[in-house]
Amino acid sequence: MKRTVLPLLAGLLVAGAAMAAMAHDYTVGSIRIGHPWSRPTPAGAVAGGGFLTLTNTGKVPDRLLSGTTPAADRLEIHEMSVTDGIMRMRALPDGLAIAPGQTVKLAPGGYHIMLIGLTKPLALGEHVPARLKFEKAGEVEVSFIVGSPPADATGAGTPAGMGPH
Repeated sequence: MKRTVLPLLAGLLVAGAAMAAMAHDYTVGSIRIGHPWSRPTPAGAVAGGGFLTLTNTGKVPDRLLSGTTPAADRLEIHEMSVTDGIMRMRALPDGLAIAPGQTVKLAPGGYHIMLIGLTKPLALGEHVPARLKFEKAGEVEVSFIVGSPPADATGAGTPAGMGPH
Protein backbone atom coordinates (compact mmCIF):
# COMPACT_ATOMS: atom_id res chain seq x y z
CA MET A 1 0.00 0.00 0.00
CA LYS A 2 2.81 2.42 0.92
CA ARG A 3 4.46 1.79 -2.45
CA THR A 4 1.40 3.07 -4.33
CA VAL A 5 0.39 5.89 -2.00
CA LEU A 6 3.75 7.67 -1.88
CA PRO A 7 4.25 7.95 -5.67
CA LEU A 8 0.63 9.04 -6.00
CA LEU A 9 1.07 11.76 -3.37
CA ALA A 10 4.32 12.91 -4.97
CA GLY A 11 2.60 13.11 -8.37
CA LEU A 12 -0.26 15.14 -6.92
CA LEU A 13 2.16 17.59 -5.29
CA VAL A 14 4.08 18.09 -8.54
CA ALA A 15 0.86 18.53 -10.53
CA GLY A 16 -0.48 20.99 -7.96
CA ALA A 17 2.71 23.05 -8.06
CA ALA A 18 2.63 23.10 -11.88
CA MET A 19 -1.01 24.22 -11.88
CA ALA A 20 -0.26 26.98 -9.35
CA ALA A 21 2.63 28.23 -11.50
CA MET A 22 0.48 28.23 -14.64
CA ALA A 23 -2.56 30.05 -13.24
CA HIS A 24 -1.43 32.77 -10.88
CA ASP A 25 -3.88 35.54 -10.11
CA TYR A 26 -3.83 38.52 -7.76
CA THR A 27 -6.47 40.82 -6.30
CA VAL A 28 -6.20 44.37 -4.99
CA GLY A 29 -9.38 46.23 -4.09
CA SER A 30 -11.88 45.52 -6.87
CA ILE A 31 -9.17 44.72 -9.45
CA ARG A 32 -8.41 41.11 -10.40
CA ILE A 33 -5.06 40.58 -12.12
CA GLY A 34 -4.82 37.43 -14.22
CA HIS A 35 -1.66 35.51 -15.10
CA PRO A 36 1.14 38.08 -15.51
CA TRP A 37 3.69 36.73 -18.00
CA SER A 38 6.59 37.90 -20.11
CA ARG A 39 8.61 36.54 -23.01
CA PRO A 40 12.27 35.58 -22.68
CA THR A 41 14.58 38.25 -24.08
CA PRO A 42 17.84 37.76 -25.99
CA ALA A 43 21.22 38.72 -24.52
CA GLY A 44 21.75 42.45 -24.76
CA ALA A 45 18.03 43.33 -24.93
CA VAL A 46 17.27 46.59 -23.18
CA ALA A 47 13.49 46.13 -22.95
CA GLY A 48 10.92 43.41 -22.42
CA GLY A 49 7.15 43.16 -22.42
CA GLY A 50 4.72 42.28 -19.66
CA PHE A 51 1.23 40.92 -20.28
CA LEU A 52 -1.80 40.16 -18.09
CA THR A 53 -5.53 40.73 -17.75
CA LEU A 54 -7.20 43.31 -15.51
CA THR A 55 -10.81 42.90 -14.41
CA ASN A 56 -12.67 45.57 -12.49
CA THR A 57 -15.23 43.78 -10.32
CA GLY A 58 -16.29 47.01 -8.61
CA LYS A 59 -18.86 49.70 -9.32
CA VAL A 60 -16.45 52.59 -9.97
CA PRO A 61 -13.82 53.08 -12.68
CA ASP A 62 -10.17 52.48 -11.78
CA ARG A 63 -6.92 53.03 -13.61
CA LEU A 64 -3.57 51.23 -13.79
CA LEU A 65 -1.25 54.19 -13.20
CA SER A 66 2.30 52.87 -12.98
CA GLY A 67 4.60 50.26 -11.55
CA THR A 68 8.11 49.37 -10.54
CA THR A 69 10.34 46.31 -10.81
CA PRO A 70 13.88 45.51 -9.72
CA ALA A 71 14.32 43.84 -13.13
CA ALA A 72 14.36 47.16 -15.04
CA ASP A 73 15.00 50.87 -14.65
CA ARG A 74 11.40 51.70 -15.57
CA LEU A 75 8.02 50.00 -15.91
CA GLU A 76 5.67 51.82 -18.30
CA ILE A 77 2.16 51.16 -19.57
CA HIS A 78 2.07 51.22 -23.39
CA GLU A 79 -0.35 50.91 -26.27
CA MET A 80 0.56 49.50 -29.66
CA SER A 81 -1.51 50.15 -32.75
CA VAL A 82 -1.18 49.76 -36.51
CA THR A 83 -2.44 52.53 -38.78
CA ASP A 84 -1.99 52.33 -42.55
CA GLY A 85 0.48 49.48 -42.07
CA ILE A 86 2.66 51.50 -39.67
CA MET A 87 3.15 50.19 -36.15
CA ARG A 88 3.07 52.81 -33.43
CA MET A 89 3.89 52.26 -29.79
CA ARG A 90 3.32 54.93 -27.21
CA ALA A 91 3.43 55.25 -23.46
CA LEU A 92 0.16 56.01 -21.65
CA PRO A 93 1.29 58.70 -19.18
CA ASP A 94 -2.20 58.87 -17.62
CA GLY A 95 -2.36 55.09 -17.25
CA LEU A 96 -4.95 52.63 -18.48
CA ALA A 97 -8.65 52.97 -17.57
CA ILE A 98 -10.60 49.93 -16.41
CA ALA A 99 -14.37 50.53 -16.37
CA PRO A 100 -16.62 48.77 -13.83
CA GLY A 101 -17.34 45.22 -14.98
CA GLN A 102 -14.71 45.48 -17.75
CA THR A 103 -11.77 43.17 -18.45
CA VAL A 104 -8.80 44.73 -20.22
CA LYS A 105 -6.27 42.37 -21.79
CA LEU A 106 -2.66 43.48 -21.93
CA ALA A 107 -1.31 41.25 -24.69
CA PRO A 108 1.13 41.33 -27.60
CA GLY A 109 -0.14 43.68 -30.27
CA GLY A 110 -2.16 45.98 -27.99
CA TYR A 111 -1.93 47.32 -24.46
CA HIS A 112 1.13 46.01 -22.62
CA ILE A 113 3.68 46.78 -19.95
CA MET A 114 7.19 47.74 -21.02
CA LEU A 115 10.16 46.87 -18.83
CA ILE A 116 12.73 49.43 -19.96
CA GLY A 117 16.41 49.27 -19.05
CA LEU A 118 16.51 45.58 -18.16
CA THR A 119 19.14 44.73 -15.56
CA LYS A 120 19.65 41.35 -17.28
CA PRO A 121 17.86 39.29 -19.95
CA LEU A 122 14.54 37.73 -18.95
CA ALA A 123 15.18 33.98 -18.80
CA LEU A 124 12.70 31.20 -19.46
CA GLY A 125 11.06 30.00 -16.25
CA GLU A 126 12.10 32.88 -14.03
CA HIS A 127 9.66 35.00 -12.06
CA VAL A 128 9.99 38.78 -12.43
CA PRO A 129 8.64 40.66 -9.40
CA ALA A 130 6.80 43.93 -9.92
CA ARG A 131 4.63 46.33 -7.95
CA LEU A 132 1.59 47.71 -9.83
CA LYS A 133 -0.15 50.90 -8.72
CA PHE A 134 -3.86 51.55 -9.32
CA GLU A 135 -5.65 54.87 -8.82
CA LYS A 136 -8.35 53.52 -6.50
CA ALA A 137 -7.35 49.95 -5.61
CA GLY A 138 -3.83 50.85 -4.46
CA GLU A 139 -0.65 48.84 -4.92
CA VAL A 140 -0.06 45.11 -5.31
CA GLU A 141 2.99 42.87 -5.71
CA VAL A 142 2.81 40.51 -8.71
CA SER A 143 5.18 38.12 -10.42
CA PHE A 144 5.54 37.87 -14.21
CA ILE A 145 6.37 34.30 -15.26
CA VAL A 146 8.79 34.30 -18.19
CA GLY A 147 7.68 31.78 -20.79
CA SER A 148 4.96 31.01 -23.27
CA PRO A 149 1.67 32.89 -23.20
CA PRO A 150 -1.29 31.27 -21.46
CA ALA A 151 -3.90 29.72 -23.76
CA ASP A 152 -6.08 32.86 -23.63
CA ALA A 153 -3.23 35.25 -24.59
CA THR A 154 -2.14 34.05 -27.99
CA GLY A 155 -1.10 37.45 -29.31
CA ALA A 156 -3.27 36.94 -32.37
CA GLY A 157 -3.31 40.72 -32.84
CA THR A 158 0.46 40.92 -33.08
CA PRO A 159 1.52 42.32 -36.48
CA ALA A 160 3.83 40.19 -38.62
CA GLY A 161 7.44 40.57 -37.61
CA MET A 162 6.67 41.77 -34.09
CA GLY A 163 8.66 39.61 -31.73
CA PRO A 164 9.46 40.31 -28.10
CA HIS A 165 9.98 43.96 -27.36
